Amino acid sequence: MAGITERQKNIFHRAREIIKQDDSIAEEEKEGIFKLIQVLVEVADLGPSKQGKDESSSTAFTQEIISRHALMAAVKQQIDELDSLKKLSLNVTSSLDLQTVLDTVVAEAMRLVKNARAAHIFLYSHGKLEFGSSLTAEGSKNMPISMPRKEGLTATVVGSGVPIIVEDITNHPLYEKSPQDWSGSIIGVPLKFNKSIVGVMNLSRSIAGGFTRAELRLIGLLADQAAVAISNASLHQQVAAQANTDSVTGLPNRRALDERLQEEIRYARRMNTMFSVVMMDLDGFKTVNDTFGHVIGDELLYSLFNHLAENIRPTDFLARYGGDELTLITREADQEMAERVTQKIIDLVKGYKPSFMENKTIQLGITAGIAIYPTHSKTAGDLLRAADAALYQAKKHHRGQYSVAKVATGPLDPITIPRKQVE
Repeated sequence: MAGITERQKNIFHRAREIIKQDDSIAEEEKEGIFKLIQVLVEVADLGPSKQGKDESSSTAFTQEIISRHALMAAVKQQIDELDSLKKLSLNVTSSLDLQTVLDTVVAEAMRLVKNARAAHIFLYSHGKLEFGSSLTAEGSKNMPISMPRKEGLTATVVGSGVPIIVEDITNHPLYEKSPQDWSGSIIGVPLKFNKSIVGVMNLSRSIAGGFTRAELRLIGLLADQAAVAISNASLHQQVAAQANTDSVTGLPNRRALDERLQEEIRYARRMNTMFSVVMMDLDGFKTVNDTFGHVIGDELLYSLFNHLAENIRPTDFLARYGGDELTLITREADQEMAERVTQKIIDLVKGYKPSFMENKTIQLGITAGIAIYPTHSKTAGDLLRAADAALYQAKKHHRGQYSVAKVATGPLDPITIPRKQVE
């Protein structure tokens, strides 16, 4: 401060004290404001004044600078918040896919606060919490640190229905039993839609302490947007599931089968693998309907088809094709594996005894036709036709067993190529 007067030194000293004590100014901005006051004081002609007035002059001058800075900071903050709100609205509501929505929300949450460590969303429905999405500062996605504890933050937020801020994880009752290396701060926010909680968003920081008013406002805005987006995506998911689900058995229907076939073809092309399509027809089912009625028949279809679905690999796909027909898609399966899986299903049906028909004598079996991608066809429609033609041959010549389609020499045409050509 060479070349400045004693009076200016006093003003600078007083200004620094005032700025230091003002908690409304961010720490990283205080030095900038002080330097601005230095420049303004040095270029301003304050005129001769008595030493006694220096303190009041410096106070007034500093407060004026701080006041104008606070006004500009408030305006800038509001602009930033409006811009953030616009981005939140566009990003969070741009998709009806539930997982995409959840992943977008946690990504937006990580942008809202400084020193963000991780963001988690847990979905809440019918009294249960389920993991939805997560993101860490290191970029790790959808890897929950821990599942909600009965007495933990997430469950407490659901129970109270209000946000909960933990300024110091190492010294808070909600984290008494947490790992010793857990530290920092965290906020849990309920995601509410029409007064109902659809989930909880947790946002943690690597530092202890409270969240700023601006951060809390933006977190609240994000929570509101997220709740609406999650509700819309969940509803869309339910409607889509209903459209792709058979009403009697609860299995995927023909529409879902067509979509899955296209997915499997894309997967097989990308991974250079094979897969099988198995068309199956339930033997003896007409007798059940004729003897016991359609209500019992529907119960039988539901229990048997779901029994089969529970005994296939998670990567495989079982759908009701129509009536008493089923279609199975077995991923990464050559002919040998497809035959093993088909024989397993035949054996499961032979040994199946429905509990609600204990005192009734029924005899069930299943006949199947197998087609392999890309051996028998490279298109979804022709694969189904090849498997169906093989099924026809099995029903005609050895019911209760399976047949494999012949190697196709070209596109299969159900009009020009009779089923009897496929064995």
